[in-house]
Amino acid sequence: MTETAGRTAAEHESARPETAGPRTGAPEGVAHDAPERFVGKAVRRKEDPRFLTGRGRFLEDRNLAGQVYAHFVRASVAHARITGIDTAEARSVPGVVAVFTADDLEGVRPIPLIRQPPDPGVPLPELRTLASGTVRWVGEPVAVVLAESPEAAADGAEAVQVSYDPLPAVCLVEDAIADDAPTLHEGFDDNCCFRTSYTGGDAEGAFATATHRVRRRMVNHRVAPFVMEPRGMIAAYDRYEQAMDVWITTQRPHHTRWFIGQVLDMPEHLIRVDAGDVGGAFGAKEPMYPDEAAVAFAARALGRPVKWVEERAESFLATTHGRDHVADLEVAFDGDGVISAMRGRILGNMGAYLYPNSSGTIIGRTGPLLPQSYAFDSIDVEIVGVFTNTTPTGPYRGAGRPEATYYTERLIDEVAAELGLDPAEVRRRNYIPAGEFPWQTPTGLEYDSGDYAAALQTALDEIDYDGVRALQRNGTDDGRLIGVGIASYVEIGGVTPSSVAAMEGSPGLWESAAVTVHPSGKVNISMGTCGHGQGHETTFAQIAADTLRIPYDDITIAYGNTETSPFGFGTFGSRSAAVGGTAVLRACEKVVTKARRWAAELLEADERDIEQVDGAYQVSGVPTSRIRFADLASKTLMLMKPLADGEEPGLDAIAYFDPPNYTFSSGTHACVVEVDPLTGRVEVSDFVAVDDCGTVINPLVADGQIHGGVAQGISQALYERIVYDADGQPMTSSLMDYTVPTAAQTPELRTARAVSASPVNPIGVKGIGESGAIGSTPAVANAVLDALRPAGVRDLDMPFTPERVWAALQKG
Repeated sequence: MTETAGRTAAEHESARPETAGPRTGAPEGVAHDAPERFVGKAVRRKEDPRFLTGRGRFLEDRNLAGQVYAHFVRASVAHARITGIDTAEARSVPGVVAVFTADDLEGVRPIPLIRQPPDPGVPLPELRTLASGTVRWVGEPVAVVLAESPEAAADGAEAVQVSYDPLPAVCLVEDAIADDAPTLHEGFDDNCCFRTSYTGGDAEGAFATATHRVRRRMVNHRVAPFVMEPRGMIAAYDRYEQAMDVWITTQRPHHTRWFIGQVLDMPEHLIRVDAGDVGGAFGAKEPMYPDEAAVAFAARALGRPVKWVEERAESFLATTHGRDHVADLEVAFDGDGVISAMRGRILGNMGAYLYPNSSGTIIGRTGPLLPQSYAFDSIDVEIVGVFTNTTPTGPYRGAGRPEATYYTERLIDEVAAELGLDPAEVRRRNYIPAGEFPWQTPTGLEYDSGDYAAALQTALDEIDYDGVRALQRNGTDDGRLIGVGIASYVEIGGVTPSSVAAMEGSPGLWESAAVTVHPSGKVNISMGTCGHGQGHETTFAQIAADTLRIPYDDITIAYGNTETSPFGFGTFGSRSAAVGGTAVLRACEKVVTKARRWAAELLEADERDIEQVDGAYQVSGVPTSRIRFADLASKTLMLMKPLADGEEPGLDAIAYFDPPNYTFSSGTHACVVEVDPLTGRVEVSDFVAVDDCGTVINPLVADGQIHGGVAQGISQALYERIVYDADGQPMTSSLMDYTVPTAAQTPELRTARAVSASPVNPIGVKGIGESGAIGSTPAVANAVLDALRPAGVRDLDMPFTPERVWAALQKG
């Protein structure tokens, strides 16, 4: 079924949820007649008052007594041997406390890999905390200066003199795999990081018998994850305890603790990591960086707290970039537009190194998802990771999924153009039927649920597809070119089942939740996930309120501190609601089970006769024989009797969830653009996003995620692009030349929902955090090319800037 969004908040408040919350309900004996349910309701976010009144706990708000400030000296050339580093002048700068280079980092281990690349048998070059011997990208850390003030640290860094012997640089993946390409890493034969293939069915046979083929080379260009709060870290080392406290902007606090322990050879129990409030991440704060290892080392070496906050210009050089693929793909199809196979190769630009827990699997997510929402059963696509003299790449909202969607959706439109068919009709003819789930793709994925045709139809209706096509045929009075773009998508969410993670060379990605019930009846839930804008404090409380049947405002959610939160794997890959949310549900169910057991004893009844109703527990059919949840919480802690064997005081519980499979969100985005042929300017005049994220926990939060993701996807299509010159010098290293749209360039967006609950978890949720960025970019791209096709333009790469579009129109 579908739900058209766009209702007011008040209408959302009064609307009954489409889904009745967690589908497993509650444990046996729990009543289902509670007066209010929260899952599915658009309650306002618990976090917002704190942020709106300036009470957020961001890294820049924290300072420690006696702290010094770090400033990095970064490589100014893309590829060179370091022939000398002179730090004498820097050490004499007033306020400078220390300068460290690679030679000073005795005992510091190489940066470890958490996730292995898709081809784990291939040896990889070591990544060091500070460059030693050779630099391989502009921005690689060479030295770190510590000083009493940020200004003194910057002055000291300016005074460090690094001498280089330049080497040839290579920045483009196709150049990097050429036979005569300069090799980045000594001792390696070429610049190949890894190779892997995704094969299934009989692609060779399908192409041999196909009546039609279409092939395209497509570039999914490099972009920067532009977050409101840049990366930063404070590390404080206690020499007496030999322990370290770390405050850091991260998506994965427990992995950060592991990382620091590995690099500094410290026991993890002596490291405490606190993420605090994180001002956005988009994947860029998932990797663990050499910068963070250097800050931790400096804190231990100096015995003083060290604070480092990345500057905005620095972030363009040092924080991982996203995307940067070149795909050469071909599909085989018949005269009706029914696709039988796909084949080709995708080159992924890894940058200068493979980063600890991100790069190798990002392009690895692209290959499995190439079939998208379509039923063709044969594929043969090679995926190649390539080293270049550029900033390392890593996860950026969607992380491999937007790229797969972009390639396949571009090809679907090319099939339609080749046969003169409507692009919407070609999609209908190729969709996996709604009744065929679970569906096994030729790349080995098992899709859980969906109704792709229904989502498409909703998008077409919302955009007035027939009306826009009529306007396109008739033309506009001012000569503007009209284009309509459609993009259907399927994405991997609920990342990752441990069984799959092991095959990817990654530790298993289960999740945890610990419920503490205070004597007052108030509940605190500590999570292994770590929010950075997703509304976790709200959505997890909604799940808990429904399960515990207590007021939503009586529940607080905590995360991000390794000292107080149970071990977990953090927030990425649209996993928090599906995996972390289910851990919350399971933990709360344990609380209910314990509460029923205690209520039976206190009410002198059989446990089977105890039911949960209106925030209390009562004997079934005897309303006067009841005990409030708060009283139960108090009495089970302040016991007036000895504990029996196996009996536990209180109602606290902890639970874990390891999903049996991924979840698979899906949807269709539709876009209308107007192109000015005189200037090449593209304007998005209408956009609708229809998304199936399974059970919707909070419509307001879901819509917010879609709005943000769509804005980023449109921005990649029209504005953003990281550019290097032939020598590896970045040409887009500030907001003067890297275009980030404002609200004025962001179009009005309408959302609608197609709901098919996932059978993978008991809540039925799939995930929504990345969907907006997955469907939007190809929708805009297809719309632009649809507008330009009548003028003779058959192919054009993003971003569709006025200059590019105008030049393409001139060529025709």
